[in-house]
Parts: sequence; C-alpha cells; structure tokens
Amino acid sequence: MSAETINGMFAETCGKFSDRTSLMSKREGKYEGITYGELYQRVKDFALGLTSMGVGKGDRVAILSNNREEWAVGDLAILSLGATDTPVYPTLLPKQIEFILKDCGAKMVLVEDEGQLAKIDEIHKNLPKLDTVIIFGQKPPGAKEHLYSYGEVMEKGKEYGEGREGFFEGAAKSVKGDDQATIIYTSGTTGLPKGTILTHHNFMSNVWAAKEAIPVDENDVLLSFLPLSHVFERMAGYYIALASGAAIAYAESIDTVGDNMVEVKPTLMVSVPRLYEKIYGRIIDAVESGSSLKKKIFYWGLKVGEEAGEKTQAGQELRGMLKFKRGIADKLVFSKLRARTGGGLRFFVSGGAPLSKEIGEFFYSAGILILEGYGLTETSPVITVNRLDDFKFGTVGKVVQGVEVKIAEDGEILTRGPHIMKGYFNNPEATAEAIDKEDWFHTGDIGLFDHDGFLRITDRKKNLIVTSGGKNIAPGPIENLLITSRYIEQVMLIGDRRNFLSALIVPGFENLEQYAGEQGISYTDRHDLIKKAEIYRLVEGEIERLSGELAPFERVKKFILLPQEFSIEGGELTPTLKIRKSVVMEKFLEQVETMYR
Repeated sequence: MSAETINGMFAETCGKFSDRTSLMSKREGKYEGITYGELYQRVKDFALGLTSMGVGKGDRVAILSNNREEWAVGDLAILSLGATDTPVYPTLLPKQIEFILKDCGAKMVLVEDEGQLAKIDEIHKNLPKLDTVIIFGQKPPGAKEHLYSYGEVMEKGKEYGEGREGFFEGAAKSVKGDDQATIIYTSGTTGLPKGTILTHHNFMSNVWAAKEAIPVDENDVLLSFLPLSHVFERMAGYYIALASGAAIAYAESIDTVGDNMVEVKPTLMVSVPRLYEKIYGRIIDAVESGSSLKKKIFYWGLKVGEEAGEKTQAGQELRGMLKFKRGIADKLVFSKLRARTGGGLRFFVSGGAPLSKEIGEFFYSAGILILEGYGLTETSPVITVNRLDDFKFGTVGKVVQGVEVKIAEDGEILTRGPHIMKGYFNNPEATAEAIDKEDWFHTGDIGLFDHDGFLRITDRKKNLIVTSGGKNIAPGPIENLLITSRYIEQVMLIGDRRNFLSALIVPGFENLEQYAGEQGISYTDRHDLIKKAEIYRLVEGEIERLSGELAPFERVKKFILLPQEFSIEGGELTPTLKIRKSVVMEKFLEQVETMYR
C-alpha cells in the first residue's frame, strides 16, 4: 500500500483486513476488540453525524481526551471530511486549553468525560467560535443546548446517511496529500506553545518510511498509553498500526501499564524512556532487596547476557559454553523479566527524549531490544531510527528513507524532506525562523554522525551549559547517567555561566527509606529525611561512583535534594514528561543560589 492520505490508507486497510481486530478496550475487567470492518462503519457514522452538524472541509475540531476508541473514531472521522483536528493534552489547565482553542479557531471540541467538560464550560464564554461540544460518555443532567453525546452524533450520522450513498467515500477521497490533517501544539518547555501544521502527506510519507525501517504487520499487537495528543504515539503507535492491519489495545492508565502488558501480551510498544527507567529501577530494587543468592544469580546472568549481547550485536552466532550459559541465564533470570511484558514482545520503540545507553544495554542483555529513534513534532516525527538488524545503543539510529539530514557548522542537526511541517499556524515569523530558504528545518538539537552512519544526539542547543570558565557541557547524557542509581529518581543539572556544575535531585524515596531503616536513621517525614547528613553522603557517593568516566568539569560539585517528584500537576513536567527547566529554576532559585554563594 502507498496511500498519500490517512483516509486512503484507512480505507485500504479496512478493505484488506475487515475481519481482523483493530482496537481493543478493557470493559468489565476484560479486553474486548472491534474489527476493522466495525471500525470503518463507526468512523463513517460519526463522520456523517459531524457533517449533519456543519463540519466540513477546512474546519477545525479539537479532541480533549485520553487514549480510547472514541479518540481514534473522532480523528479518522474529522480527517475523512477534509477537516483539521487539534489534539489537546487532557492534563492541561483551562487557561492553557483556552489558548489552544482560541488560536486554532476550533468550532467544535470532543471531550472525554465530565471532568474535561467542566474545563470547557469554564472557558466557553471566551471562545466565540466554539459552538458545539461532544462528550464521549452520557450527557450530564441539565446539559446545555450545544452539548451532544457521542451516541447522539452516531444516530445523527445513521439518519443523515440514508439516501446519501457514497457521500462519505466521496468526501474522504476528495482530500489531497497536501491538505492539513492536524495542528499539534507543542507542549514547550519554555514560552507559549506553537501550533504545528502537519499534512496528510507529512504523516503518510513518515509512516511508509518508518515501516520500511521497522517491520510491522497484521499479526502485531500494540499497547497504547502515551498520549495520542503527542505526535510520537499518534504516528508510531497508531497510524503505523492502522497501515499494517495491526491491533491496538488501550491501556487503562499510565499506572496500569504493567498489568495491561501481561493481559494484552503486546508484540511491540512505543514509549518514552521514563517507562524503561521505571522498569529498570523496579528490577534492580527487587534484586537488591532479595537474598544474597538471588543477587548473585541475577548479576551472573546479567554478565552472561552482556557477553552474549555483544556477540549477537556483532552478528556472531552463540556457540559452546556461552550458548549453554545464556540458556541457563535465560531460564533463571531473563524469562521472568520478559513475562512481565506479556511474553510476546518483539521489541520496544523509544523516542521523545534520550534513552540512557546503559538502560538500552541492560534490556538487550535480558533479550529485550529497545529501538531508539529521533524526531520532533515538526518532522512528523521520525528522522532516524535503529533497526532490528542494524542498531547501536547510545545512538538514535540511521536516517529513514526519503529524509535528508546534515550537521551545521555549529553542530545543529538540520533536516529536509516530505516529513517537514507546513509551518506554524498563524505564526509566519516562527516558521521562517525554523525553516530556512533552502527548506532545511533547524531542529535545535546538537549531534553528530559516527563512522557507521548512526546519529548521536548530544543535547538541545538551548540546553547546552557554558560554564564561566568557557567549558561546554551537554547535560542530557550526564543526567541519564545519574538516574541509573537506585537512589536517584530525577535530576536537573545547573551551571550555565557559573563556575561549576550543580544539580537538583529528586531521590528514589522508597529505596532511600529502606536504606534509612537498615542504617537506623530516624526521621519524621521526607523533608526531614533529605536533611540527614548520612543521606547526603549516600547520594554523593552514588554521584561519585557514576562519574568515573566524566571530565572534571562535567562532574557535579554540589547538589540539593528535593522532597517530592517533579510532576505534570506541579508544572515541572510537560505532558510528555520532559522537565520544564525554567519552571524548576523559578521554583528553586533561592536554593540554587545558596550553592554558589
């Protein structure tokens, strides 16, 4: 298949795989699915319902919801009419949602439940273009005239479709590759979000390029839990699955991903590094709290796995004693780890932020491959990715088909091709700043290609720390190194225009509290615990242990322990779990300054 629009791709898949499972949701304690044929009919009915309510080509419709079947139905229905959708993170506050809906001029919004509806009710008076709200569940009592339920729209569609055979198919086919598909507002670690315009061709060129790099087919099952509001999950965990005839199961929540993996038994999953860090942390915690024999077996198995991994990565066949030991290690250690992922996993895909090289190697030693890729919202998103038979940990892989990449003189990564956005909505100045006259998109990331053609990301250009002594430091790799400690949960480095590197550290409190109990350290609460000299020395020792290969100027000289995690609710994290450094600095500026006095 080589459709140039999402509509064309969806129609082709439904025609080819009409009896296969498309979407799966957990209902009454059990996962149940609908076929591609059923999904096509639901999209058609919903699209006709939207048509009867005045939605047509060029209109903008927002979606404010967590991942679920109705999200996909709404998205595909909107696109089939030639309209543009604007996904909104359900974690955003009303004022943030207001900015997005006002900026894109949404005439309609689809909301998940009464909680999201309450946000819209709060800001509706400030949105003169917003005339209709559709709720995925039942309408609450006393609902306003402009509110409709998902079921009501479906019924409207069925009525509208009577006597209008071919209308839906004709509308879907009339959409061209260069037509707008979506406006995605970047969550942004600084400043106001910008609306990235992506076309049908942007998405589909990237879908085919990514499928050429990583094989996905109708036998695959994906577990979806990253927000569909983010381009990474939307393309890699949704559109690629649709283009392949694969099944998508929706996780109940971020907190149930572990249980849902066991239930769904996914063959592949898309995630940001935070999930792998959490899994890694839990495994190490369980081992360290176990018996000395358990620890001995685990670390022996890990060493065998590393040795075997080096051989297989180099394309060598396992033989003799190493093959025998790998089999024993697999039975005693690694099979249990794979069982936690459902037992059917072919590979993970990681993106959205840098993955620690150590964590990638750890999972590979256990027989689980994490393929790291790289891209941005503005690039639809994939620029590079590691392949099943051609990968290197610590890199983001090789350039995908049809995409050009070059490194500018200052080390910035530039890219050009069919994956590049149409521009920023209502923001020609920002568009001109991002895309130069030769059509190169300036990513804002610093990187380099190694001698084998793998791209290595150093850091964000704006994140580079330049000390007062003139030393350039990329904080990302150092932060990724430090969070491999079981006593360090989150870390943010500081040092720009200062004479040494310092850090704000959120400890791994469960392990810290366990350590305090074992050492007889008394404390009243977490605020009290992090003030203990013994705890400071413990974390200091971990930093020293992990910094052996760093240059002296790259080592953390001072740090502050914080009493609670950075969170989306607290404003310190973006919806894609990146640290908003400006927010954190503003909150803890006084404590930071004490380290430099």
